[in-house]
Amino acid sequence: MTERTLKQVIPGAETSDGAGVRIKRSLGQQPSLRLDPFLMLDEFGSAEASDYIAGFPSHPHRGFETVTYMIEGHMLHEDHLGNRGDLRNGGVQWMTAGRGIIHSEMPQQEEGVMRGFQLWLNLPAAEKMTEAGYHDIQPEDIPDITIDGGRIKLIAGTVEIDGAARQGAVSGRSTQPVYADILLDANARATLPVPATHNGLVYLYEGEASVGDRELQRHAASVLGDGDRVSVTAGAQGARLLLIAGKPIGEPVVQYGPFVMNTREEIEQALQDFRDGRLTA
Repeated sequence: MTERTLKQVIPGAETSDGAGVRIKRSLGQQPSLRLDPFLMLDEFGSAEASDYIAGFPSHPHRGFETVTYMIEGHMLHEDHLGNRGDLRNGGVQWMTAGRGIIHSEMPQQEEGVMRGFQLWLNLPAAEKMTEAGYHDIQPEDIPDITIDGGRIKLIAGTVEIDGAARQGAVSGRSTQPVYADILLDANARATLPVPATHNGLVYLYEGEASVGDRELQRHAASVLGDGDRVSVTAGAQGARLLLIAGKPIGEPVVQYGPFVMNTREEIEQALQDFRDGRLTA
């Protein structure tokens, strides 16, 4: 067993998206700051309605998947396929854009806290033009696993705990993603396997924690080096963090806004298809 250590820290940069939603973007704030197969990681969180109320009106995507994890708040997803999903506390929406989807994500609250994450997961070339799809995952369908000194909400992937393989709510993706929300008690330490084939990161968003002898920066994507496990130790106030890992695709990435393909020509085709109303045909 080889411990993973911190390789790179990508602090979340303040920006806005959609119709003016304030976010912190770590992965994806520029093309050089991606982690194959992950394209982008946004954290949103505010008690000020003006920071989120405008939401994300109808917009297109092609060539990847989006994973939206709502920690607190209420947002409504609607798309051209007729899907409608209420994203509430603890829920997840996993959307496959594939060849094309047009959707909106709009707040269903006018006050109070809204916070969570959106992750963009790339698709290999062979799957970029697959049919679009949508999976609404309720909080009770996400395994909540007790560990020594804390618990894990396992959104995706398989994690071995105490010698037993535990399966998350989502599986079967070619990039074999692991997505876990880890809550640690004060001064607790957890060691979790991360496949040696995968790129991985941790993202601390509450409390204090360290990997090895390095303290984690809050609101930053802390990229892990090689290895097959990661050990995290919480500080005196405990900690809450994401563990995200996936099998690299190893293909060229060409992105233009909401379209992610392998070549410039494919991007130009996506733009033409959208202009001509064929993106979702």
